[in-house]
Amino acid sequence: MTPRLTLPAVRDTISAQSLENPTYIGVVYFLRDIAIYAAILLGLYLTDHWYFLVPLWLLSGLSVSSLFIIGHDAAHGALFKNSRLAWWIGQIAMLPSLHAYSQWVFGHNRIHHGHTIKIEGDFVWRPTSPEQYEGYNPVRKLWHRIAWSTIGSGLYYLVEIWFKGMILFVAQTAEARRDRILMFAFMLLGSAALIFLPGGTLGEGIWRWFKMGFMPFFLFNYSIGFAVYVHHIQEFIPWKKHKDWTPFHGQMLGTVNYHIPAFFNFFLHNIFIHMPHHVNMRIPFYNLPRALEEIKAVYGQYVIERKSMFADYLRTARKCKLYDVENGRWLSYTQAARLRQEESLAVPA
Repeated sequence: MTPRLTLPAVRDTISAQSLENPTYIGVVYFLRDIAIYAAILLGLYLTDHWYFLVPLWLLSGLSVSSLFIIGHDAAHGALFKNSRLAWWIGQIAMLPSLHAYSQWVFGHNRIHHGHTIKIEGDFVWRPTSPEQYEGYNPVRKLWHRIAWSTIGSGLYYLVEIWFKGMILFVAQTAEARRDRILMFAFMLLGSAALIFLPGGTLGEGIWRWFKMGFMPFFLFNYSIGFAVYVHHIQEFIPWKKHKDWTPFHGQMLGTVNYHIPAFFNFFLHNIFIHMPHHVNMRIPFYNLPRALEEIKAVYGQYVIERKSMFADYLRTARKCKLYDVENGRWLSYTQAARLRQEESLAVPA
């Protein structure tokens, strides 16, 4: 029997065990990640040698990502039944990545999850059509080429998601305004503490801020920007207009599951087992592999699983630049230019 292609039907395949979230498990993971983050910061404080700084910086970006994912799950109601505990842990966990908890919830939970890969709805890595690109001025075209290049995922997240979403945009809720104040206070007081720590010159303080504050945050943007990109941007994932979009399409066919090396998964908390999370946001990250198997038992033919994360990223970043909405296909800049040329030659004089 062909299963019903609806999101509620997929949710029905997930067991009650996959939704269980004992408080102690979430707290232990949170404390573990806080301890790792603190240890990495201590290491950065104690060394100025490049051969220690480089690996510590890479680990710091992953560590900030770990805490962000804890906050992410808390915000979805996946880690804790107690909403007050979820707010406190989510708030603290998101501060190193400079995300205002309730402000982030407004855009992520409501918009990204509610309209995944819908052209008119989802704002995360939303594709640009060839016609839109042609209308851009030279500076905006250059930014598009940088952001959608192989080195652009972190810059895209930093500018398009963090800066525009956390700094420029203000959600019209009291909670969002309060959490933005907390984020800015952490940013300013943390920066001041690093720069003006007693016992050094101003130059030493700025260097300390750079190596312990800026670099972990900057590399976090690459970690999370890369993750979101490979989850939803692929040659085989067609973004849809509202009239053609369904929740099943967005959450099942618009989301990739990657099986990644254990070292990365230690920090990234199964976030690359991503489709079950989109099917039901209340599955805690440590139960996502079980939920994936439960969904596959019924909807296996619709589940996208891959192991070639880095190869997929390089191929996709090379080929997927602009999106032809009418024909549901990704184009490179060269392909888009060739199509425009062919269309202009086909028009009778």
